[in-house]
Order: sequence, then structure tokens, then C-alpha cells
Amino acid sequence: MTSSIPVFVGVDVGASRAKAVVLDRDRHLLGFAVEKSGTDFTLVADHCLTASLEMAGVSKNSIVKTISTGYGRKNVSFAQENKTEIGCHSKGCFLYFPRPITIIDIGGQDNKIIKLDEKGRRTGFKMNRKCAAGTGAFLEEMSLRLNIPIEEMDALARQSEDMVKLGSFCTVFSATEVLENIRQGKKVTDIIKGLFFSVIKRVLEMDALTEQVVMTGGVVAHNSFLVTMTEEIIGRRILVPEYPQLTGAIGAALYAMEEGG
Repeated sequence: MTSSIPVFVGVDVGASRAKAVVLDRDRHLLGFAVEKSGTDFTLVADHCLTASLEMAGVSKNSIVKTISTGYGRKNVSFAQENKTEIGCHSKGCFLYFPRPITIIDIGGQDNKIIKLDEKGRRTGFKMNRKCAAGTGAFLEEMSLRLNIPIEEMDALARQSEDMVKLGSFCTVFSATEVLENIRQGKKVTDIIKGLFFSVIKRVLEMDALTEQVVMTGGVVAHNSFLVTMTEEIIGRRILVPEYPQLTGAIGAALYAMEEGG
């Protein structure tokens, strides 16, 4: 049985994953869905909408407004408007952490560092789009090289006792380094922790951080040890939303709420 309460939908179609969320007028998350983006962004957005509405227990008729964001935002056929990733990630994070923050978003194809002031206004941002190093694509490529499911890498990295540091940031050269370390008999757990360290170092070199750091993105959602390692490197606690992969979609839904009444 579905409800008729008014809801607001945000859709974030990234290069790797598509996400949809359903919020009520009190900004509560009622439903969500995450799927691989694949080759048909329009179709996967439709699938995510259906699944998120089903979880929320509402029908399409309850939707007041839908806004899309992300790499494939213009492919979302049912969205009335689209917004930038930077704006949506900012708004989504500030909902949970309404204070001055630096957001580190590690996605499938790019990294973002966004700085917000005490009112949620953006004071600066940096984005890495030109190289896969430091992104989810980098870890996926390395998982293939190691013949280890990417879902198992986080647990293996936690078991490391002697991290292998990789000298190269380039995905191609890193793959060569990984193979050489395997040949030398280095433990897979130590190599994987080294790969994680490489991702973190790449991100931290993009920009200086403010006192309070928030980490988001699909890579963070599935590899929480990245957060632990980053905390050790910067020497302070990092905040992570309950659903770090959904912040962009949540931000889009909040825009829909502001503009939809």
C-alpha cells in the first residue's frame, strides 16, 4: 500500500553508479536506490526511481519535483531540472554537518574537495578529472590486476602489517609496480594497503584541508578503512554521513524541495 504524502526526488547519475533518493518535506530519507550506471543512463535512472519509490512506499503521483545531478544528469528523462555535482554534494553534506567543513568526495571517475563556510556557502573547490589515480576506477583496475574482488580489498588492507609504498601515481605504472611487488613475494595485504595510501595521498595533495573534514562517495561507502587511514595521516577525526554514496542525490532532492515548494 502506497502513501500520498508529497515527496521530493534527487537523482545522481555518476560515471560508475546511479543513485536516487526520496525525501519528505521534513527532509527525512524515505527511500533510495543505487545501481551501476552501465551504458543507458536514462534506463538506469528510471530503475533507480522505481526502486526508491517502492522503498519509500509512495507513488510517482506523490512527487512534487525531481532534480538530477552528476555526469549523466541531462539523461534523466523525468527530472524537471538539473544541478551541478558541486552544488548538490555541498547541500547534501551540509544537511548532516551544518558547520564549516571540507568535503572529500572520492567517486568512481573523479575526486572532489569542496570547502563550505558556516552557512553552507562554497568558499572553494578542486576537482580531479584528468587521471584515474586516486579514484574508484584506480582501485577497480588494481583489483583486476590482483585477481581479488574489490569488495574484499577493504578487509584485506586492514590485515596489513607492513605497507608497501608505491612510487607512482599513474594507474599504468602503479600496475607495473604491483606486479613487481608480487614477484618479490610481498604480501597482498601490504600491497592493497599501499594502494589505499596512494589514493589518499593523491587526494590530500589536491588542496589543504580545514579543521573539520567530511568524507563521502561510493569508494568511501565500501572502503571504510580509507577513512581510518586518512584520520591517521591528518591526525584528527573525520565525519562520514550515514549514506556517504547518496550525498549528491540528497542535495539534488533538497534543491527540489526548495524550488518545488
